[in-house]
Amino acid sequence: MEALNLLESFVQSAETGSFSAAARRLGLTPAAVSKNVARLEQHLGLRLFQRSTRKLTLTLGGEQFLRQVADPYSTLRDAFASAAQDDGKPAGVLRVSMGVAFGREYLVPLLGDFLARYPAIVPDWHFDNRTVDLIAGGFDAAIGGGIELTEGVVARQLARTHIVATAAPSYLRGRPLPRHPSDLAAFDGIARRSASTGRLRAYSLRNQVGEDALAEPRTRLIFDDPEAMAHAAMQGLGVALLPMPHAAPWLETGALVRLLPGWCADNGPLTLYYPNRKLLPPKTRVFIDFVVDAFENRGLARRFDGR
Repeated sequence: MEALNLLESFVQSAETGSFSAAARRLGLTPAAVSKNVARLEQHLGLRLFQRSTRKLTLTLGGEQFLRQVADPYSTLRDAFASAAQDDGKPAGVLRVSMGVAFGREYLVPLLGDFLARYPAIVPDWHFDNRTVDLIAGGFDAAIGGGIELTEGVVARQLARTHIVATAAPSYLRGRPLPRHPSDLAAFDGIARRSASTGRLRAYSLRNQVGEDALAEPRTRLIFDDPEAMAHAAMQGLGVALLPMPHAAPWLETGALVRLLPGWCADNGPLTLYYPNRKLLPPKTRVFIDFVVDAFENRGLARRFDGR
């Protein structure tokens, strides 16, 4: 076990690029991780890292050693994780990353059922709208879109999401309803700025017979967050083109009305990401099965479909 602990400190330090980050993932102090790596270097008679005050980099020998031990270490780690159960039941801390609004609206309500089934699992959920590095961040899973599929990561599609045109009943009062996306040019619009490019997003909507048309309300407000757009729309400030995960709760309550039924824009898949391991820890495996079941059999996927 001592050799495995030393190896674990080395691999985590190599993956994260620092003793401090490795220590946070392992629940140790940075000094303990550094000491473990130094002991491993002493056993091997090989310097694994070049150390400086700013960064930690692998030596050529360290890079070669990491390539040799990465797969065996992963297999051993998975085997220990699978064996580490509470009376044969999945157990342990489950680290999952997800978007703020998505997690609050769709996953938190499922927590009671999940904890009742798996009382020995402790959810450690991180709510963040930024894209995460699943492996470097030490997450067991992540839910979102646009995460780069690096080596060792599996993507499982949960649902297709669509963009739909919405507005509050108070804004629509006294106005003729649009019959075609081009009609939105006469309406005030709550535009969305892309956080990555800084540009305003433009959407081409498609109907069931395959016709495409640009939807461009006149810009009245500009936000970079769809949840804020939804709340502004509910105040009657204009038309918002929203992803269905953000629009669905308010469409269901009547706080927002969908315009142009049958017209929508594809917004890509909502995806569940998890490490590609031969032996997934039981806590991760049951979480994956639980979420997939919620989307397939409890109607969540239908709520995100704007067709």
